[in-house]
Amino acid sequence: MEDMRPGSGAAAHLGLAALFPPGLQAVYGECKRVYPDQANPLQVTAIVKYWLGGPDPLDYISMYRNAGCASVDVQEHWHYISLGLSDLYGDNRVHEFTGPDGPSGFGFELTFRLKREAGETAPPTWPAELMQGLARYVFQSDNTFCTGDHISWHCPLDNSESRIQHMLLTEDPQMQPVQTPFGHVSFLQIVGVCTEELQAAQQWNGQGILDLLRGVRVAGGPWLITDMRRGETVFDIDPHLQDSIDKGVETDGSNLSGVSAKCSWEDVSRPPEDEDDSRSICIASQPRRLSDKDTEQIREALRKGLEINSKSVLPPIDSRRHGHDRPQSRKDSLESESSSAIVPHELVRTRQLESVHLKFNQESGTLLPLCLRGRILHGRHFTYKSINGDTAITFVSSGVEGAFATEQHPYAAHGPWLQVRFTEKEPPLPWWKSRSAFSNYTPPSPNTSVSFTELTYG
Repeated sequence: MEDMRPGSGAAAHLGLAALFPPGLQAVYGECKRVYPDQANPLQVTAIVKYWLGGPDPLDYISMYRNAGCASVDVQEHWHYISLGLSDLYGDNRVHEFTGPDGPSGFGFELTFRLKREAGETAPPTWPAELMQGLARYVFQSDNTFCTGDHISWHCPLDNSESRIQHMLLTEDPQMQPVQTPFGHVSFLQIVGVCTEELQAAQQWNGQGILDLLRGVRVAGGPWLITDMRRGETVFDIDPHLQDSIDKGVETDGSNLSGVSAKCSWEDVSRPPEDEDDSRSICIASQPRRLSDKDTEQIREALRKGLEINSKSVLPPIDSRRHGHDRPQSRKDSLESESSSAIVPHELVRTRQLESVHLKFNQESGTLLPLCLRGRILHGRHFTYKSINGDTAITFVSSGVEGAFATEQHPYAAHGPWLQVRFTEKEPPLPWWKSRSAFSNYTPPSPNTSVSFTELTYG
């Protein structure tokens, strides 16, 4: 539960610095720099703090009235700034203190700019709950956000009938990164977008779409202000922008390297009773699970993506890195609940498969053309990680290093992790430009095949 009340003027003025933790003081200081005349802004406050067992990770969301900037055609709007994703206290009550040289907590706070409607005298509070929801995801999954990221929400951000149902993330145009005794903090701004704009970001890259939105005033303008009453997409406003998307995908490919999805795969190259033959090791009757090291490799692939025009490499499986790059108190979003009982990585053999059947729900299926056109044809890889278990499916091109699927064995599995290898020289499937058909495909190798099914759930 949250409460809205005026913020602490003393904190904003920093006149009683000793009473305020250094992390909190640093963020307040940056707010004061941007809003020197709003020392006591309205705040949405978590009544029961997260570190006392409350459900909301953000201690506060400050809300400022921004007059805009006529010289660069920026509209008047409300500016929301979170406090809690970074380490505010430095005493391990929420975030593990790791020193001043790295990120403070998760290393960022969220901001949001909402167009001020005529006659509004106070900021709407629904953005605060939206920010709390995103913060809960970050805390529960340990997945941090970066500029250019996209967030599929599938619901109007304010629970109205608005077309603004998804989000992109970018650097806040006014809030500068700050250095605190507990590490550095940057400010990531949430930008509300329509479904068509989200899909364009998936097909190409988020930063490219953000640049297009900046050039259209009603779609965000220079400071990317969200207008929940916007009824047209940026492509409705300027149809020629689609040409920029198509050219960008053809030239750059996509920088989306993977998604969490509803998906599964099945080895159809042998009878079910033959499943646990000498090519794999299974403990008792337990289902196959991702090993810690496979989990780490997939997590790194999803987190880092790939740099444009760089050599495509699946992050190496490195036991020295696993478990030492983040606090142990945080649970990896890809980690199995029973990972301690997993078959040791070195005992799980790679299985070469002759035929596989892949299943995707509709939303996941819409990304298959992106996977092929924006990733495989550019020599990269793309991973689907199941949200319902340990299953993972990675499509790799012939130019990807570190894959266990090879030219001789294009379908290979490591526990529940399947890799499917394609060549980027030619379109690998007949539907590479369209998702309208999920059909059987027989590759050149005479004894291998792969089929696809669109699932009806979700």
